[in-house]
Amino acid sequence: MDGLSAARYRFGWLELTGKCQLQCVHCYADSGPSGDHGSMIAADWRRVLDQAAGLGVESIQFIGGEPTLHPALPELLVHARQLGMTAEVYSNLVHISPALWDTLTQYEIRLACSYYSDDPAEHARITGRPGSHARTRANIAEAVRREVPVRVGVIAIEDDQRVRQATAELADLGVHTIGLDRLRQVGRGIRDRQPDVGELCGHCGDGVFAVGADGSVWPCVFSRWMPVGSVHADSLAGILSGHEMRSAQDRLGWHLPQACVPMPCSPTCNPYCAPAECRPWCQPASCVPNG
Repeated sequence: MDGLSAARYRFGWLELTGKCQLQCVHCYADSGPSGDHGSMIAADWRRVLDQAAGLGVESIQFIGGEPTLHPALPELLVHARQLGMTAEVYSNLVHISPALWDTLTQYEIRLACSYYSDDPAEHARITGRPGSHARTRANIAEAVRREVPVRVGVIAIEDDQRVRQATAELADLGVHTIGLDRLRQVGRGIRDRQPDVGELCGHCGDGVFAVGADGSVWPCVFSRWMPVGSVHADSLAGILSGHEMRSAQDRLGWHLPQACVPMPCSPTCNPYCAPAECRPWCQPASCVPNG
């Protein structure tokens, strides 16, 4: 792999779809009800999972859009687990079918979601859908009841948002892994500047990668303006060891020393932790990018 060890890559995001029931004001993927599943079919995703396992990838996170809307999600979860990888679904938790609950439980799949407020109106203002707070809250409680591991990131979007109260509500529901992050100016999150490395943790592409619904490969889900190849045209190994990925890593490399600002709740900041591997003391949201 041109000097890159296969074991270097330990975690990958698979963005199955751009379709979502919500239209969150800050969505980094700019997904929503009008999105689609892209050009990747189930066989393509299985091939990517096979290639990832061959590279020594240990953990996969299925994202979107809303990954539960993709009809192939259950079979892909099973395939990832059969390959020996840890699997996590990052969902809005608006709806989980009984069959998917069974898959999550039987195959020891982890869940993750974002949360915004204990106030239903404030939550809905951010997600763009009335009633989303009650649905997400109920499914978080159901995950806890079923003993499906669930972690939740509280994302600060608005001034004076009820972040502290949302965190308390989640703790009361029995969620043990709660992170805090701020708005990332990517996708619909753009406010007063264009996406750049200042919006990132500084370690994109360092042991991690992301594959989009159109087959594009990025150093991470937030650095989607920096595509490094397509799994329709090349193998995952070829892309991750290729010139475009090395160039992206070089571009990101200057940012590493200043990238991480520890949060008060997590004084030891470790941006290397992959979401599906995080422990309460090592959460993705414990690192807040500069800028």
